[in-house]
Amino acid sequence: MHLSYVHGASAEPLLGKTIGVALDDAARTWPDFLALSCRATGVRLTWSELACRANNLAAGLLSMGIAPGDRIGLWAMNRAEWIIAQFATAKAGLVLVTINPAYRLSELRHVFDTVDCAALILGPPFKDSDYAAMLAEAAPDIERCAPGDAFAATWPTLKLIIQFGEGRRLAGAVDFEDIEKRGVACGHTVLARVAAEVQFDAPVNIQFTSGTTGAPKGVVLSHASILNNGHFTGRAMRLGAGDRLCLPVPLYHCFGMVTGSLLCLAHGVAIVLPGPGFDPLATLQALAEERCTALYGVPTMFIAMLGHPRFREFDLAALRTGVMAGALCPIDLMRRVMTDMHMNEITICYGMTESPVSFQTAVDLAIERRISTVGNIQPHIEAKLIDEEGRIVPRGAIGEICTRGYSTMLGYWNDQDATAATKDVAGWVHTGDLGTLDPRGDLRIVGRIKDMVIRGGENLYPKEIEEFLHAHPAIRDVQVFGIPDPKFGEELCAWIIPNEPAGLDEDELRRHCMAAISRQKVPKHFALVDAFPMTVTGKVLKSTLRAGMCARLGIDPDTGEPLPG
Repeated sequence: MHLSYVHGASAEPLLGKTIGVALDDAARTWPDFLALSCRATGVRLTWSELACRANNLAAGLLSMGIAPGDRIGLWAMNRAEWIIAQFATAKAGLVLVTINPAYRLSELRHVFDTVDCAALILGPPFKDSDYAAMLAEAAPDIERCAPGDAFAATWPTLKLIIQFGEGRRLAGAVDFEDIEKRGVACGHTVLARVAAEVQFDAPVNIQFTSGTTGAPKGVVLSHASILNNGHFTGRAMRLGAGDRLCLPVPLYHCFGMVTGSLLCLAHGVAIVLPGPGFDPLATLQALAEERCTALYGVPTMFIAMLGHPRFREFDLAALRTGVMAGALCPIDLMRRVMTDMHMNEITICYGMTESPVSFQTAVDLAIERRISTVGNIQPHIEAKLIDEEGRIVPRGAIGEICTRGYSTMLGYWNDQDATAATKDVAGWVHTGDLGTLDPRGDLRIVGRIKDMVIRGGENLYPKEIEEFLHAHPAIRDVQVFGIPDPKFGEELCAWIIPNEPAGLDEDELRRHCMAAISRQKVPKHFALVDAFPMTVTGKVLKSTLRAGMCARLGIDPDTGEPLPG
């Protein structure tokens, strides 16, 4: 019996170096190549210029009393300073805590209570998020401090606040550029000594999980794990010096900062930031004007760009590759991206914060395989699919995806119990995702364990039904999920965003389904909506969909029984 186990045997060795060393290598190898274009501020830096600014900031941080191993938070939208801070903190042996820019006070408090940051870098306000104002509300002591001498009784380990961009300055904060100037003034002697002592398997980043099933947990990642992950993701797309990668995805997340900026660092690819947050028009403009050869996005981003009324105005002929990830990728959408956006070599990546990219489609994989799977295992990584009892399932059978290798997290920060629940004693990270492996080793994602709908004892997989509905010409996007039902245990629901407001009705959708798929897979309830509730990384909050559907139907969200009145 052929079991669902694969390993990425490779003749190419892993990179045994830190992110700081990789930055030095990039500045030496591609000194005059474009490294970063931040279109919101007009900042354009070559690799030698980017390395210089990162080294200055790193030296400045050390001169302010921030020590190797300290945690330093970064709470900001996509800007040039974000990239500079990412590389600088790695060079100085610090652990960068990347904070979701959509967080509010309670979530910020959770991050600080969890990791004890010694410093915090704040970006300018964005929409209704004023980071400085929220910090002042959470720690009012900072407004009574001298610049560079921050103190907050709430978080006694916090001693340095740094701000960049427009917006009011906190009394106890120091400007980002002033830290860079301090680095110039004091020189790089201390930095060179510190950087030489940093080990490639040391922690460099803490990213917090989405928290959709409880309080967010701090995932600890090492230099080697995320630098190598970026390196091999880029290898799969054949990216190299002279290529330009457009990054409209959030930098605080693995998609933006691991397979994004660190991929660029490893291969000399230019980082193009089209704006502080995703905007379909700004992204299309950046793609055309910067002649980008690669683009990242979650499915909803591609849908928004393809559906923009000015889409046909932009010359996207330079595009050839990129990644669609972060959520289940509809087959029909992949076809449109490959044809209408010229991304014939687009890939799909599969991974999670605790174990970044582990599967990826090859650019020369047959189209049918590339649009229906997430490809093969990445180099130097193992994967297996297991049943409820932990046994590896046969090829073709559905099982939970587990991964092991250099890329997996060191653990959750200061949470041994949670670490043990996700990463077992043998080093396998249990993803909670369901999939199948075919005889060639291609992985197909079926859904999440918690998303699987069990109706009358039969397992139903929302992704299969979503892909069927996506092919309907009047449907722009769809989410299928389960709600409690007192008779069958669960019932299927579908929330649909139509292309035209009056283009669909529930009876027509039901007839469409009944004619093509088995009866048990036809959703009992449909809802036509304008948008889905999402995380900042583009993941649909199905828990919010369930709650909303139960409220519409007037049923108890736990039992499915009608609510009184």
